[in-house]
Amino acid sequence: MIRPGDVAGIAVSGGADSVGLLRIMADLRARLGVRLIVVHFNHQLRGAESDADELFVSALAREHNIECISGTENVAAWARLHACNLEDAARKCRYGFFSELIRDGRITCICVGHTADDQAETVLAKMIRGTGPAGLAGIYPVAEYVTRPLIHIRRAELREFLTSAGQNWREDSSNLDESRLRAKIRARLLPALEQDFQPAIVSHLNNLSALARDDEAFWNALIDQRFAALVSKQKDTFRVAIRDLLKPMDLHGSRQDNHSPLTALTSRLVRRILQELKGERAGFTSRHVDDILHLAIASTSGHQIQLPAEITVARSFDDLLFMRAPLGKAQLSARFDRENIEFHYALTLESQDEQHVDLPEIGTRLRLKVIDWPAMQRDTSIEPFVADWSRLRTPAVVRNWHPGDAFRPQGRLRNRKLKHLMREKRIATRDRRGWPVLTSAGEIVWARGFPVAQEFVAKKDTRKVLAISEEPL
Repeated sequence: MIRPGDVAGIAVSGGADSVGLLRIMADLRARLGVRLIVVHFNHQLRGAESDADELFVSALAREHNIECISGTENVAAWARLHACNLEDAARKCRYGFFSELIRDGRITCICVGHTADDQAETVLAKMIRGTGPAGLAGIYPVAEYVTRPLIHIRRAELREFLTSAGQNWREDSSNLDESRLRAKIRARLLPALEQDFQPAIVSHLNNLSALARDDEAFWNALIDQRFAALVSKQKDTFRVAIRDLLKPMDLHGSRQDNHSPLTALTSRLVRRILQELKGERAGFTSRHVDDILHLAIASTSGHQIQLPAEITVARSFDDLLFMRAPLGKAQLSARFDRENIEFHYALTLESQDEQHVDLPEIGTRLRLKVIDWPAMQRDTSIEPFVADWSRLRTPAVVRNWHPGDAFRPQGRLRNRKLKHLMREKRIATRDRRGWPVLTSAGEIVWARGFPVAQEFVAKKDTRKVLAISEEPL
């Protein structure tokens, strides 16, 4: 948890657990080879009582010759501004303060005073609210820069230690408010379980959380591997093939449903993608995962669902697209439907040098190069994407697809609407609006992903061709 040379911040609220942590760490600092800094955060939730806590912690730090850093925030106002409950707001503000100290290099880690009782209360709270196996992992002894040295020690043991040392502490009156679930579990449920059902319940719940953390470590390693192998990203969009997503659910043709023994792998992969998009896992429930799996199993191309944090999951033929629009819902539909994509770029046919046309609207560049024909053997791979230079007429234009566009690609017997050709090629509706085409005197010469039009195919008497290639910007 702590290495020699660390500057360990000791989070001290003034309560018994954090004061016990400070006393223990102060006794061990020379043996551990670390420097300590007391860190206190004033939530401004209890008026003069909160201010008195801050003064108590500051005096305690001076008594042990330890530097003290205090931070403060009007947590109630912050909670209203960010539309969250007080408990969640207090945690976010407090840990935000800790993160600042880490970023500024004032401390290298932060030690907090969670005990075995806190672990048991956390697991029970998660079970009561509803949780999966990941939630049973409870509080992690080490999580990034946060360490919990007392996580295996009972709260009563700490109080005995403080009493024997003649050390007083502050009591937080809000801990007595049994309208809060954690306070009710601490005051009523856990004592009843210990007295009437299992005296070792705290130890058992701690063991359960440790086993769950071991399982999560395995799952996380496996999901990291599958995520890297199966999920592709382009800008703010993650793409996964439905066959890859559902493969864990298809056991030699077994029935695919939400009771498959391997659904755990699929649902975890979905949660991992959502976590990558949002930056955290919080806010997504099993219902959201079920909706995504239903989209993959039972829906058709073009269907989509909306999730929290402005995340959209859409089915595009055999793929699922996970997308986030940080600028608001008004721009969300425009961005995903591509209704606003229009471009029109004229070409110069007089020049026989290489030309390139940047299409920032769709993030691509067309390269147009006049070359002698017939091409050398090494160039034959480009043959489907060359047009007879002598047959091109002005105006030559690169533009996006328009409804009603039709042409006859090389090898086809008749003209077809480009819309129908794109549907055959399984090009999603949202991508068609910005689909690039090259026209000559109003006739389509080439469209992305298709051979050139039959009328512009190089023939025996062709001497020069226009080679067409595409690359990302």
